[in-house]
Amino acid sequence: MVTIPTVTLNDGTDFPELGLGTYGLRGDAGVDAIAAAIEGGYRLLDTAVNYENESEVGEAVRRSGIRDQLLITTKIPGRDHGFDETIRSAEGSLRRLGVETIDLYLIHWPNPRREKYLDTYRAMLALRDEGQVAAVGVSNFTEPMLARLIDETGVAPAVNQVEMHPYFPQTELRAFHAANGIRTESWSPLAKRSELLDESVIGEIAAAHGVTGSQVVLRWHTQLSSTPIPKSGDAARQRENADVFDFLLTGQEIAAISALERGRLWDGDPDTHEEM
Repeated sequence: MVTIPTVTLNDGTDFPELGLGTYGLRGDAGVDAIAAAIEGGYRLLDTAVNYENESEVGEAVRRSGIRDQLLITTKIPGRDHGFDETIRSAEGSLRRLGVETIDLYLIHWPNPRREKYLDTYRAMLALRDEGQVAAVGVSNFTEPMLARLIDETGVAPAVNQVEMHPYFPQTELRAFHAANGIRTESWSPLAKRSELLDESVIGEIAAAHGVTGSQVVLRWHTQLSSTPIPKSGDAARQRENADVFDFLLTGQEIAAISALERGRLWDGDPDTHEEM
């Protein structure tokens, strides 16, 4: 079993440096895959209302018998934005997950055309004060949106989960996160459906360390103080993805990987197909 180290979020939460993305893991096979990841050492599980698998995540957690060691993330969809709507949405997530507390609750998408993300965030803070939510964060937020949350509420999100990979290293946004105590979390960390892992620089660095290309990219994330959440239902691949903490990339190697930058690969959130 792999031991995944943790960092401390701005609210004191111990947060794993790598987690499991669960999009697409549904039904009995999904429960088995998530349970295998937990058995293999994963402690951060990332789901969402829009993934339609909160029940599967909850069942895998119950099967594990170590609920107190796990950090469950779920996300409120754009259609549930608004103060009262958020309270109702959280109640549904708690029921489907079968837990008393959501460990990390994220706004899945700012949904700026409805312009209700501030009310949604305030409701999430109220849920935190009542103990139904432990940590509060966001996903796919830009720097001005984050600044507005901080200015209006005085509370910086614990996490901002964004598209991040060597093609889109989010340099400026990560600097803003660091300055404001926000943990970067990366979705699509391996830039799936792209040629990233075929890049010669990735292969050369992998050979130098005796690891795979995927492990190089995931280690790049963790050394840039971002928590990647690679998605896999295969136990062997899950183990490979998590086993990235026994080697260190040099500063030169990190810079070479970051030099692959070409821009974002997605026009919107690939998991929800919601537009920005």
